[in-house]
Amino acid sequence: MTYPDGRPLPNDNLPTSVLLPMGRTGPAFLAYENFAAYTEWNNSLIYATTAGYLATRIAGAPPMRQPAQPVAQLQFSEMKELQQLLARAGFNVGKIDGVLGQQTRIAVKTMQQKYGIPADSWPTAELLARMRGPGAQAHPAGTVMLRAR
Repeated sequence: MTYPDGRPLPNDNLPTSVLLPMGRTGPAFLAYENFAAYTEWNNSLIYATTAGYLATRIAGAPPMRQPAQPVAQLQFSEMKELQQLLARAGFNVGKIDGVLGQQTRIAVKTMQQKYGIPADSWPTAELLARMRGPGAQAHPAGTVMLRAR
């Protein structure tokens, strides 16, 4: 593993996790044990990752690099439809509101594993098409690009 500038990370033997809040094609973050302090206060992956990133920026870290390509994101109506399909399949996704929360992420990952799709907990047009059933095709999803400031 390296820093964004290519320098190797120190081999400190500290336990870490890789966070992929926007799936395997989005930004990746290393989280150490102290990351739990953020999630104990607010269990939202996006909130905790944002707070941790802000802390590193305040401490002087450079901005994250832009992804090579925009990260595909389901439209709001597609996200609600996916939540409905997941609920029909027996998953507790919480409120069907078009918002990607922890329960929906868990259900998405389980279905990705079932369909042999890379299991990164990020809802995709491919997963939605598979959930819709035979003959359904993935339609291009909207895109969102994270901007570093």
